[in-house]
Amino acid sequence: MKTSLEVEYWVVDDGGDLVPPETLLDVSEQVDPEFVEPMLEIKTTPCSSTAELREEFLGRIERVVDAAHDRDKRLVPLATPLYASPADVPYREKRGTDLQRRIVGPTFDDARICAGTHMHFEQSNVAAQLNALTAIDPAFVLLNSSSHYRGERIVECARPYLYRRSCYEACPEQGQLWPYVDGVADWERRLEDAYEGFRERALDRGVEPARFDDEFDPYDAVWTPVRLRKAMPTVEWRSPDAALPSEVLRLAETVRSIVAHADARGTVVDGAESATDAADGKLTLPDFGTVESVTDAAVHDGLESPSVSRYLRELGFSPGAYEPLADRLPDSRFAKRRAKRLRLEAARRLEADLERARVRA
Repeated sequence: MKTSLEVEYWVVDDGGDLVPPETLLDVSEQVDPEFVEPMLEIKTTPCSSTAELREEFLGRIERVVDAAHDRDKRLVPLATPLYASPADVPYREKRGTDLQRRIVGPTFDDARICAGTHMHFEQSNVAAQLNALTAIDPAFVLLNSSSHYRGERIVECARPYLYRRSCYEACPEQGQLWPYVDGVADWERRLEDAYEGFRERALDRGVEPARFDDEFDPYDAVWTPVRLRKAMPTVEWRSPDAALPSEVLRLAETVRSIVAHADARGTVVDGAESATDAADGKLTLPDFGTVESVTDAAVHDGLESPSVSRYLRELGFSPGAYEPLADRLPDSRFAKRRAKRLRLEAARRLEADLERARVRA
Protein backbone atom coordinates (compact mmCIF):
# COMPACT_ATOMS: atom_id res chain seq x y z
CA MET A 1 0.00 0.00 0.00
CA LYS A 2 1.87 3.05 -1.24
CA THR A 3 1.95 5.96 1.19
CA SER A 4 2.79 9.62 0.76
CA LEU A 5 3.02 12.71 2.95
CA GLU A 6 2.26 16.40 2.58
CA VAL A 7 3.34 18.75 5.37
CA GLU A 8 2.75 22.50 5.52
CA TYR A 9 5.34 24.72 7.19
CA TRP A 10 5.36 28.42 8.01
CA VAL A 11 8.22 30.46 6.56
CA VAL A 12 9.85 33.16 8.69
CA ASP A 13 12.89 35.38 8.41
CA ASP A 14 15.73 35.44 10.92
CA GLY A 15 13.71 37.80 13.09
CA GLY A 16 10.77 35.41 13.31
CA ASP A 17 8.48 37.46 11.05
CA LEU A 18 6.25 35.57 8.62
CA VAL A 19 7.49 35.98 5.03
CA PRO A 20 6.69 34.50 1.59
CA PRO A 21 8.75 31.44 0.55
CA GLU A 22 9.61 33.03 -2.83
CA THR A 23 12.48 31.05 -4.41
CA LEU A 24 12.15 28.21 -1.88
CA LEU A 25 9.37 27.02 -4.15
CA ASP A 26 12.01 26.36 -6.82
CA VAL A 27 13.96 23.87 -4.70
CA SER A 28 11.90 20.92 -5.91
CA GLU A 29 8.80 20.09 -7.91
CA GLN A 30 7.57 18.54 -4.66
CA VAL A 31 7.50 21.93 -2.91
CA ASP A 32 4.27 23.83 -3.50
CA PRO A 33 2.84 27.21 -2.53
CA GLU A 34 -0.14 27.22 -0.19
CA PHE A 35 -3.24 29.38 -0.24
CA VAL A 36 -1.64 31.90 2.13
CA GLU A 37 1.64 33.66 1.39
CA PRO A 38 3.93 32.70 4.33
CA MET A 39 3.47 28.95 3.98
CA LEU A 40 4.74 26.17 1.74
CA GLU A 41 3.95 22.49 1.41
CA ILE A 42 6.57 19.74 1.15
CA LYS A 43 5.37 16.52 -0.48
CA THR A 44 6.70 13.04 -1.10
CA THR A 45 5.92 10.77 -3.98
CA PRO A 46 3.94 7.56 -3.22
CA CYS A 47 6.36 5.24 -1.40
CA SER A 48 6.14 1.47 -1.14
CA SER A 49 7.72 1.17 2.33
CA THR A 50 8.17 3.22 5.47
CA ALA A 51 11.94 3.17 4.91
CA GLU A 52 11.52 4.70 1.46
CA LEU A 53 9.05 7.25 2.84
CA ARG A 54 11.45 8.23 5.62
CA GLU A 55 14.40 8.69 3.28
CA GLU A 56 12.48 10.77 0.77
CA PHE A 57 10.65 12.91 3.34
CA LEU A 58 13.74 13.75 5.38
CA GLY A 59 15.82 14.41 2.27
CA ARG A 60 13.21 16.75 0.86
CA ILE A 61 12.92 18.76 4.07
CA GLU A 62 16.70 18.97 4.45
CA ARG A 63 17.02 20.50 0.99
CA VAL A 64 14.38 23.12 1.74
CA VAL A 65 15.82 23.93 5.19
CA ASP A 66 19.31 24.34 3.71
CA ALA A 67 17.96 26.56 0.94
CA ALA A 68 16.05 28.60 3.52
CA HIS A 69 19.24 29.23 5.52
CA ASP A 70 20.93 30.50 2.36
CA ARG A 71 18.10 33.02 2.04
CA ASP A 72 18.00 34.01 5.74
CA LYS A 73 14.76 32.13 6.26
CA ARG A 74 13.56 29.28 8.46
CA LEU A 75 10.80 26.66 8.43
CA VAL A 76 8.47 26.57 11.43
CA PRO A 77 6.67 23.31 12.37
CA LEU A 78 3.73 24.88 14.24
CA ALA A 79 0.03 24.41 13.56
CA THR A 80 -0.65 28.13 13.91
CA PRO A 81 1.69 31.13 13.78
CA LEU A 82 0.71 31.69 17.45
CA TYR A 83 0.08 35.40 16.98
CA ALA A 84 -0.85 36.89 13.64
CA SER A 85 -3.00 39.64 12.23
CA PRO A 86 -4.74 39.29 8.84
CA ALA A 87 -1.99 41.44 7.33
CA ASP A 88 0.61 38.88 8.49
CA VAL A 89 -1.09 36.02 6.64
CA PRO A 90 -2.36 37.37 3.29
CA TYR A 91 -4.12 35.11 0.86
CA ARG A 92 -2.50 34.29 -2.42
CA GLU A 93 -4.46 35.49 -5.42
CA LYS A 94 -6.81 32.56 -5.86
CA ARG A 95 -10.29 32.91 -7.21
CA GLY A 96 -11.37 29.79 -5.34
CA THR A 97 -10.24 31.26 -2.01
CA ASP A 98 -12.35 34.37 -2.51
CA LEU A 99 -15.28 32.21 -3.50
CA GLN A 100 -14.93 29.95 -0.44
CA ARG A 101 -14.88 32.94 1.87
CA ARG A 102 -18.01 34.29 0.24
CA ILE A 103 -19.80 30.95 0.59
CA VAL A 104 -18.59 29.87 4.04
CA GLY A 105 -18.55 33.34 5.58
CA PRO A 106 -16.04 35.36 7.64
CA THR A 107 -15.06 32.32 9.74
CA PHE A 108 -13.27 30.99 6.66
CA ASP A 109 -10.44 33.33 7.67
CA ASP A 110 -9.61 30.95 10.53
CA ALA A 111 -8.48 28.33 8.01
CA ARG A 112 -5.64 30.50 6.80
CA ILE A 113 -3.72 30.27 10.08
CA CYS A 114 -3.78 26.44 10.10
CA ALA A 115 -0.75 24.38 9.00
CA GLY A 116 -1.17 20.62 8.89
CA THR A 117 0.01 17.19 7.83
CA HIS A 118 -1.81 15.09 5.24
CA MET A 119 -1.25 11.35 4.90
CA HIS A 120 -2.24 9.57 1.67
CA PHE A 121 -2.82 5.83 1.33
CA GLU A 122 -3.21 4.03 -1.96
CA GLN A 123 -6.84 3.01 -2.46
CA SER A 124 -7.58 -0.69 -2.10
CA ASN A 125 -10.33 -1.84 0.30
CA VAL A 126 -11.63 1.72 0.31
CA ALA A 127 -14.52 1.45 2.77
CA ALA A 128 -12.31 -0.29 5.34
CA GLN A 129 -9.58 2.33 4.85
CA LEU A 130 -12.04 5.20 5.26
CA ASN A 131 -13.51 3.68 8.40
CA ALA A 132 -10.14 2.91 9.96
CA LEU A 133 -8.98 6.50 9.43
CA THR A 134 -12.26 7.78 10.86
CA ALA A 135 -11.73 5.74 14.02
CA ILE A 136 -8.13 6.87 14.49
CA ASP A 137 -8.93 10.53 13.88
CA PRO A 138 -8.33 11.58 17.54
CA ALA A 139 -4.68 10.57 17.01
CA PHE A 140 -4.13 14.10 15.70
CA VAL A 141 -3.48 14.93 19.36
CA LEU A 142 -0.12 13.13 19.14
CA LEU A 143 1.25 15.82 16.79
CA ASN A 144 -0.39 18.75 18.57
CA SER A 145 1.88 21.73 17.92
CA SER A 146 -0.16 24.76 18.93
CA SER A 147 -2.74 25.76 21.53
CA HIS A 148 -2.68 29.48 20.61
CA TYR A 149 -4.49 31.86 18.30
CA ARG A 150 -3.76 35.62 18.25
CA GLY A 151 -1.59 35.17 21.31
CA GLU A 152 -4.35 33.53 23.35
CA ARG A 153 -4.41 29.94 24.51
CA ILE A 154 -7.81 28.84 23.19
CA VAL A 155 -7.86 25.04 23.61
CA GLU A 156 -5.26 22.29 23.86
CA CYS A 157 -5.39 21.54 20.11
CA ALA A 158 -5.97 24.86 18.35
CA ARG A 159 -5.89 23.76 14.71
CA PRO A 160 -8.71 21.16 14.73
CA TYR A 161 -10.78 23.54 16.83
CA LEU A 162 -10.30 26.46 14.44
CA TYR A 163 -10.73 24.38 11.32
CA ARG A 164 -13.71 22.26 12.32
CA ARG A 165 -15.52 24.12 15.08
CA SER A 166 -14.99 27.66 13.82
CA CYS A 167 -14.20 27.82 10.10
CA TYR A 168 -16.66 25.14 8.98
CA GLU A 169 -19.20 25.40 11.79
CA ALA A 170 -21.79 26.75 9.33
CA CYS A 171 -20.88 24.10 6.72
CA PRO A 172 -20.25 20.93 8.77
CA GLU A 173 -20.48 18.61 5.77
CA GLN A 174 -17.60 20.49 4.17
CA GLY A 175 -15.11 20.38 7.03
CA GLN A 176 -16.09 18.06 9.87
CA LEU A 177 -15.63 14.32 10.38
CA TRP A 178 -18.17 12.10 8.61
CA PRO A 179 -19.56 8.88 10.15
CA TYR A 180 -18.49 5.42 9.03
CA VAL A 181 -19.50 4.31 5.53
CA ASP A 182 -21.11 1.10 4.29
CA GLY A 183 -19.17 1.23 1.04
CA VAL A 184 -17.80 3.51 -1.64
CA ALA A 185 -21.27 4.13 -3.06
CA ASP A 186 -22.40 5.31 0.38
CA TRP A 187 -19.48 7.75 0.57
CA GLU A 188 -20.14 9.06 -2.91
CA ARG A 189 -23.82 9.65 -2.10
CA ARG A 190 -22.79 11.70 0.91
CA LEU A 191 -20.30 13.54 -1.26
CA GLU A 192 -23.01 14.47 -3.77
CA ASP A 193 -25.31 15.61 -0.96
CA ALA A 194 -22.54 17.76 0.55
CA TYR A 195 -21.76 19.23 -2.84
CA GLU A 196 -25.39 20.09 -3.58
CA GLY A 197 -25.76 21.67 -0.15
CA PHE A 198 -22.62 23.74 -0.69
CA ARG A 199 -23.80 24.80 -4.14
CA GLU A 200 -27.20 25.81 -2.79
CA ARG A 201 -25.53 27.89 -0.08
CA ALA A 202 -23.37 29.55 -2.75
CA LEU A 203 -26.34 30.48 -4.91
CA ASP A 204 -28.17 31.83 -1.87
CA ARG A 205 -25.21 34.18 -1.39
CA GLY A 206 -25.36 35.46 -4.92
CA VAL A 207 -22.66 33.31 -6.54
CA GLU A 208 -23.30 32.79 -10.23
CA PRO A 209 -24.05 29.10 -10.98
CA ALA A 210 -21.54 29.01 -13.83
CA ARG A 211 -18.82 30.47 -11.63
CA PHE A 212 -19.44 27.89 -8.90
CA ASP A 213 -19.53 25.00 -11.39
CA ASP A 214 -16.32 26.20 -13.00
CA GLU A 215 -14.49 26.29 -9.65
CA PHE A 216 -15.78 23.23 -7.77
CA ASP A 217 -16.66 19.63 -8.43
CA PRO A 218 -17.85 17.22 -5.71
CA TYR A 219 -14.38 15.89 -4.91
CA ASP A 220 -12.95 19.41 -4.56
CA ALA A 221 -15.76 20.89 -2.47
CA VAL A 222 -15.14 18.98 0.78
CA TRP A 223 -12.21 19.49 3.15
CA THR A 224 -13.16 16.85 5.71
CA PRO A 225 -10.57 15.21 7.99
CA VAL A 226 -10.91 11.95 6.03
CA ARG A 227 -11.71 11.97 2.32
CA LEU A 228 -11.15 10.25 -0.99
CA ARG A 229 -8.91 11.86 -3.58
CA LYS A 230 -10.02 10.92 -7.06
CA ALA A 231 -7.05 12.29 -8.99
CA MET A 232 -4.30 10.41 -7.13
CA PRO A 233 -6.23 8.11 -6.20
CA THR A 234 -5.82 7.86 -2.42
CA VAL A 235 -7.62 7.80 0.89
CA GLU A 236 -6.43 10.92 2.71
CA TRP A 237 -6.19 11.73 6.42
CA ARG A 238 -5.88 15.50 6.92
CA SER A 239 -6.17 15.90 10.69
CA PRO A 240 -2.65 16.11 12.19
CA ASP A 241 -0.80 19.38 12.75
CA ALA A 242 2.44 20.40 11.14
CA ALA A 243 5.12 18.92 13.41
CA LEU A 244 8.71 17.75 13.69
CA PRO A 245 9.68 15.34 10.87
CA SER A 246 10.52 12.47 13.21
CA GLU A 247 7.13 12.75 14.93
CA VAL A 248 5.31 12.89 11.58
CA LEU A 249 7.11 9.73 10.45
CA ARG A 250 6.47 7.93 13.73
CA LEU A 251 2.74 8.61 13.43
CA ALA A 252 2.68 7.75 9.72
CA GLU A 253 4.23 4.35 10.41
CA THR A 254 1.61 3.41 13.00
CA VAL A 255 -1.29 4.77 10.96
CA ARG A 256 -0.08 2.90 7.88
CA SER A 257 0.05 -0.33 9.89
CA ILE A 258 -3.51 0.14 11.17
CA VAL A 259 -4.85 1.03 7.72
CA ALA A 260 -3.02 -1.94 6.19
CA HIS A 261 -4.69 -4.24 8.75
CA ALA A 262 -8.09 -2.80 7.86
CA ASP A 263 -7.33 -3.07 4.16
CA ALA A 264 -6.35 -6.73 4.41
CA ARG A 265 -8.92 -7.99 6.93
CA GLY A 266 -11.77 -5.48 6.87
CA THR A 267 -13.37 -3.68 9.82
CA VAL A 268 -16.20 -4.30 12.23
CA VAL A 269 -17.82 -1.69 14.47
CA ASP A 270 -17.87 -2.77 18.10
CA GLY A 271 -21.23 -4.35 18.90
CA ALA A 272 -22.52 -4.12 15.33
CA GLU A 273 -21.58 -7.63 14.18
CA SER A 274 -20.99 -11.00 15.73
CA ALA A 275 -17.94 -12.02 17.74
CA THR A 276 -17.09 -14.39 14.89
CA ASP A 277 -16.39 -11.47 12.56
CA ALA A 278 -13.95 -9.91 15.03
CA ALA A 279 -12.32 -13.29 15.60
CA ASP A 280 -11.64 -13.54 11.87
CA GLY A 281 -9.10 -10.77 12.27
CA LYS A 282 -11.20 -7.77 11.31
CA LEU A 283 -10.12 -4.50 12.86
CA THR A 284 -12.62 -3.68 15.59
CA LEU A 285 -13.64 -0.02 15.60
CA PRO A 286 -15.46 1.88 18.36
CA ASP A 287 -18.92 3.20 17.55
CA PHE A 288 -18.95 6.62 15.90
CA GLY A 289 -20.44 8.33 18.95
CA THR A 290 -17.35 7.30 20.90
CA VAL A 291 -15.10 8.63 18.13
CA GLU A 292 -16.84 12.01 18.35
CA SER A 293 -16.65 12.25 22.14
CA VAL A 294 -12.97 11.29 22.22
CA THR A 295 -12.25 13.79 19.43
CA ASP A 296 -13.85 16.56 21.50
CA ALA A 297 -11.82 15.52 24.55
CA ALA A 298 -8.64 15.54 22.45
CA VAL A 299 -9.36 19.04 21.13
CA HIS A 300 -10.03 20.52 24.56
CA ASP A 301 -7.81 18.46 26.91
CA GLY A 302 -5.20 16.75 24.72
CA LEU A 303 -3.29 13.80 26.10
CA GLU A 304 -4.08 14.95 29.63
CA SER A 305 -7.47 13.33 29.12
CA PRO A 306 -7.34 9.70 30.37
CA SER A 307 -10.07 8.73 27.91
CA VAL A 308 -8.00 10.00 24.97
CA SER A 309 -4.83 8.17 25.99
CA ARG A 310 -6.73 4.96 26.71
CA TYR A 311 -8.58 5.16 23.38
CA LEU A 312 -5.36 5.59 21.41
CA ARG A 313 -3.58 2.75 23.22
CA GLU A 314 -6.48 0.40 22.45
CA LEU A 315 -6.13 1.23 18.75
CA GLY A 316 -2.39 0.48 18.79
CA PHE A 317 -0.72 3.87 19.42
CA SER A 318 1.90 4.61 22.07
CA PRO A 319 1.04 8.10 23.37
CA GLY A 320 4.11 8.19 25.62
CA ALA A 321 6.41 8.00 22.59
CA TYR A 322 5.36 11.47 21.42
CA GLU A 323 6.43 14.90 22.65
CA PRO A 324 3.93 17.38 21.17
CA LEU A 325 5.44 20.79 20.54
CA ALA A 326 2.39 22.45 22.08
CA ASP A 327 3.54 21.14 25.47
CA ARG A 328 6.56 23.44 25.20
CA LEU A 329 4.48 26.59 24.71
CA PRO A 330 3.48 28.89 27.56
CA ASP A 331 -0.05 28.59 28.92
CA SER A 332 -0.44 32.33 29.26
CA ARG A 333 -1.27 35.02 26.74
CA PHE A 334 1.74 36.53 24.96
CA ALA A 335 2.47 39.36 22.57
CA LYS A 336 3.66 39.30 18.98
CA ARG A 337 7.31 39.81 19.94
CA ARG A 338 7.33 36.64 22.02
CA ALA A 339 5.48 34.74 19.29
CA LYS A 340 8.34 35.54 16.91
CA ARG A 341 10.86 34.14 19.41
CA LEU A 342 8.75 31.00 19.85
CA ARG A 343 8.60 30.49 16.08
CA LEU A 344 12.38 30.64 15.90
CA GLU A 345 12.67 28.17 18.79
CA ALA A 346 10.38 25.79 16.88
CA ALA A 347 12.50 26.26 13.74
CA ARG A 348 15.62 25.33 15.71
CA ARG A 349 13.89 22.23 17.03
CA LEU A 350 13.07 21.18 13.48
CA GLU A 351 16.70 21.62 12.42
CA ALA A 352 17.94 19.67 15.46
CA ASP A 353 15.41 16.94 14.66
CA LEU A 354 16.83 16.64 11.15
CA GLU A 355 20.38 16.52 12.51
CA ARG A 356 19.47 13.65 14.84
CA ALA A 357 17.95 11.84 11.87
CA ARG A 358 21.22 12.26 9.93
CA VAL A 359 23.18 10.77 12.85
CA ARG A 360 20.83 7.77 13.11
CA ALA A 361 21.12 7.19 9.37
